[in-house]
Amino acid sequence: MTADDSYDRLDDDDYPAYTMGRAAEMLGTTPAFLRALGEHRLITPLRSEGGHRRYSRYQLRIAARARELVDQGTPIEAACRIIVLEDQLEDAQRINAEYRRAIETVHPSAAA
Repeated sequence: MTADDSYDRLDDDDYPAYTMGRAAEMLGTTPAFLRALGEHRLITPLRSEGGHRRYSRYQLRIAARARELVDQGTPIEAACRIIVLEDQLEDAQRINAEYRRAIETVHPSAAA
């Protein structure tokens, strides 16, 4: 991998660029909170060659949402479930919108 490849990956939402300590600092939480999210299978950090947890920007957004819910008094187990359900709802809404666009393309009068 060249230096240019490394810089290109910084724009990749899924690239595990952040150490556990840095991720916890950015979120204003503790490494234990991030480990708990992993134990509840909300996020699964990748491991460096040395075995250290590494997090992507996408995972940090999920962890930030979990922290928001927990800060509001939601138990961590429930917060993790809520986030999974929110993600599933978003996927279903996207699929539904794609389906409607496809139907409208084939049957323009069905848009009503």
